[in-house]
Amino acid sequence: MKTILATALLLTLSIRFGSSGEPLGQRGTNDQIQVSAIDTTGAKQFWDALALHCGKAFAGEIVGGPAGEDFKGKALVMHLRSCNDNEILIPFNVGDNRSRTWVLKYDKGRIELKHDHRQRDGGPDTLTMYGGTTTNDGLPHLAVFPADGQTAELIPAAAPNVWWITIDGNTFTYNLRRLGTDRLFSVAFDLSRPIEVPEPSWGWE
Repeated sequence: MKTILATALLLTLSIRFGSSGEPLGQRGTNDQIQVSAIDTTGAKQFWDALALHCGKAFAGEIVGGPAGEDFKGKALVMHLRSCNDNEILIPFNVGDNRSRTWVLKYDKGRIELKHDHRQRDGGPDTLTMYGGTTTNDGLPHLAVFPADGQTAELIPAAAPNVWWITIDGNTFTYNLRRLGTDRLFSVAFDLSRPIEVPEPSWGWE
């Protein structure tokens, strides 16, 4: 009887755990939990909320900081030109200047912001691809990008830069603060009022 019971117990354990010792039906559970957690972070919700407006363009206005000479009296337009699971391209036009594109990339619960600057011929500007990456899971309505090492090397004065983007109801804002200084720039866009899609940024035709 003891032999029969022992054999039955071993058979039960073998069926339940398999040869690897992991409970069957639970292999990969940790990976699934990790992926699921990433899919429900604030960063992922922020990404999905932004992607909802893909293909549309919106007019903006400066709401914080003094407008530089390049911005005074100019039409400000953002265009969510293309979106996928890992990249969103947002040209930011200032009047007829189509040199600027915000490049957002999503990877494992983090979002990277880079500023792609081009010349009229499509070639890269001297100062381009600076920005930063979020450092935590973020919030559904806010992503914060402290300047990264590449930015500090490219533009030493920008090492203390912090950029942030908000999506609050129908309002999208792009913001820059240079810590330790009075430098501030904020531009807001009304997401409830799409406008005509502009021409592509230089170099992205």
